[in-house]
Amino acid sequence: MLPFGAHGARGLWRGGQRVVALLLALVLIVSVGAACTLSGGTAASGSAATGTATAGSATSTSKPLVLASDASSATKTTTSDAPSQADFTNSVIQVAKTAKPAVVEITNEQTSVSQLSQPIPVGTGSGFIYDNQGHILTNNHVVEGAQSLVVTLPDGRSFKDNDVKVVGTDPLTDLAVLQITGDNLPAVQLGDSSQLEVGQWVVALGYALGLEGEPTVTAGVVSALNRSVQEPGDSSGSPFSRQTQSGPTLSDVIQTDAAINPGNSGGPLTNLDGQVIGINTLVAGEAEPGVQAEGIGFAIAINTAKQIADEIVSTGKASHPYVGVSYIPLTPAIAAQLNVTATKGALIQSVVDGSPAAKAGLQKDDIVTKVDGKELTTDSSFANAVESHKVGDTITLTVVRNGQTMQVPVTLAERPADS
Repeated sequence: MLPFGAHGARGLWRGGQRVVALLLALVLIVSVGAACTLSGGTAASGSAATGTATAGSATSTSKPLVLASDASSATKTTTSDAPSQADFTNSVIQVAKTAKPAVVEITNEQTSVSQLSQPIPVGTGSGFIYDNQGHILTNNHVVEGAQSLVVTLPDGRSFKDNDVKVVGTDPLTDLAVLQITGDNLPAVQLGDSSQLEVGQWVVALGYALGLEGEPTVTAGVVSALNRSVQEPGDSSGSPFSRQTQSGPTLSDVIQTDAAINPGNSGGPLTNLDGQVIGINTLVAGEAEPGVQAEGIGFAIAINTAKQIADEIVSTGKASHPYVGVSYIPLTPAIAAQLNVTATKGALIQSVVDGSPAAKAGLQKDDIVTKVDGKELTTDSSFANAVESHKVGDTITLTVVRNGQTMQVPVTLAERPADS
């Protein structure tokens, strides 16, 4: 009698012979059926295949779909096939070729007493030309405090002093518009950030770490949408001094894991069609003392930025409607602590004296759940709803106070410069 192990192996071998024979028969049947089907011409409607097979062909010419759900696509096609590495690589290469020529390096020069009052470079950032008039979008903190600015293109052209015009800045949204004048200036195409989806591939471009040469290109995905983040600030208004207080709170921000480093600020975040859908602005700091957060960067949505940029180009500044409250997003955890039924909205922390909110009778601990009948569902919903109106408009807030729901009309004023 054979030992158990050998007997078992032999039994498996015999069983395996039967299985192999059956599989070969099935393969033969499937092959014949496939050949008959393909000889008819095109692949069946509704299959995962996207291409066609020629008559008599033994193989399909279908290819996996290219990555990225593009904001400009009129229709979306899905497939169970994973996109190939070559498709993704070629897409990123194409983005780099398309967008890089319009990505500029911005050098902030400031006067230093220790350098005989001569302007010296104190920091670099990025920006991008977005129209045929040489307008450049960037972050306010890239140009803030500059005595002079130097704008350098990847083709080697450089603009300085009177050749660089600061059209206007908006510290509240950390945006700035510059303008240069030259021949054959390249420009990027702007996309639609409202069409972004979590998980969509994106590409970040910019002069990371001020490295010489062309812009750095990194790739990642949209990790989250509609974030609200507060920028670090400083005491002097210069981005290069010691930070002592918080900066502006940015709303409708795109979170991405595409690598963003110092020097990337102001550069474009694009989709795989090379369309700009965000402006790289900051990265997350420490998750806890001594532990740096990784793979979390933030970009201002281009739809927000374009609206501000258009106003700056038209009037030289951006005006913002103002309610006059500070608030935190209401979460289920906070709602449970407050013993309220609402789980989403804006929990008012304070009301500014003399503001539209104070005049309307809003109070601390009021919960705003809707603006003009539309529910607040994200951290940015309240700010976005207010920003979608103009100074002088009246909005209606649905407010929960002590378990009672009321409608409160608020007439928006212009935000004071120091708020």
